[in-house]
Amino acid sequence: MSDIIIDVQNVSKSYGGVKANTEVSMQVQRGGITGLIGPNGSGKTTLFNSIVGYHPIDSGSIRFEGQEISKLPVQKIARLGLLRTFQQTRIYGAMNGVENMLISLPHRKMSLLDALKKNTKEDYERADQLLDFVGLYEKRMLKSGDLSFGQQKLLEFAMALMNEPTCLLLDEPTAGINPTLINGLIDRLKRPTKNLALPYSSSNTTCA
Repeated sequence: MSDIIIDVQNVSKSYGGVKANTEVSMQVQRGGITGLIGPNGSGKTTLFNSIVGYHPIDSGSIRFEGQEISKLPVQKIARLGLLRTFQQTRIYGAMNGVENMLISLPHRKMSLLDALKKNTKEDYERADQLLDFVGLYEKRMLKSGDLSFGQQKLLEFAMALMNEPTCLLLDEPTAGINPTLINGLIDRLKRPTKNLALPYSSSNTTCA
């Protein structure tokens, strides 16, 4: 098994006449944390969108665990274990933390019958463990829409981990978060298992 989990080579992406990425190359190590640092508008989010299939590339190559994925749709890429978070959180504000976690179960590994079954005791235990991991256990029964923006970022991170990704791309994970909370978030980003790769983008050089 190769130590390289994501291999991006000479990727270019344009929107009309605007070049968002030009011959970008990068590699992500398995089990490592890789930073993509640059100012706003430098193409970091575009590259992440291209890697996970939201914005197909114009040219170049994107390989995940040795497989070319640049022509695959988002759903197939996600089933391979490659997920991402967003600058603006995508949580379910009317649901509490536990409910958000349970709808994030790893459906890529489920059959249709599995997906229709009720959640098990183990599902609830895993949800509680991950919420505790990100520091939200005491707030797990609150409506997610009532959480602070920083807490919503942590919830989205936990939801992604609930889906058991092999690689999780974090887009501006500290953006909009109170500076006093950033160090705690960075510390939590470093804790997941050694088999999980965590590429992240940031315009905040303190995250480098």
